[in-house]
Amino acid sequence: MSAKPASDGIRLSPDDSVATVLRAIRKGETIVVGNTSLEAIDDIPLCHKIALVALQPGDRILKYGETIGEATAAIRPGAHVHIHNLRSLRARAR
Repeated sequence: MSAKPASDGIRLSPDDSVATVLRAIRKGETIVVGNTSLEAIDDIPLCHKIALVALQPGDRILKYGETIGEATAAIRPGAHVHIHNLRSLRARAR
């Protein structure tokens, strides 16, 4: 059996609103990302994003200290963040 990693996700900037999970996460699990602990409210596949903060539609989503898109729906901390609730801003008027 392999040991659990010290952190369940990667958050490079303290301003990031999401982290990338380092393993598949099951709904209801408590995970640790840096010094943040939160409960996953969805199943989250390996290398997908988990919300670290509450986001409202139109809020910019920050990953690695950069805007990667905007929320298209309300997103609670611990939620899976992907194409169902995130829209890229690439090639769009800002």
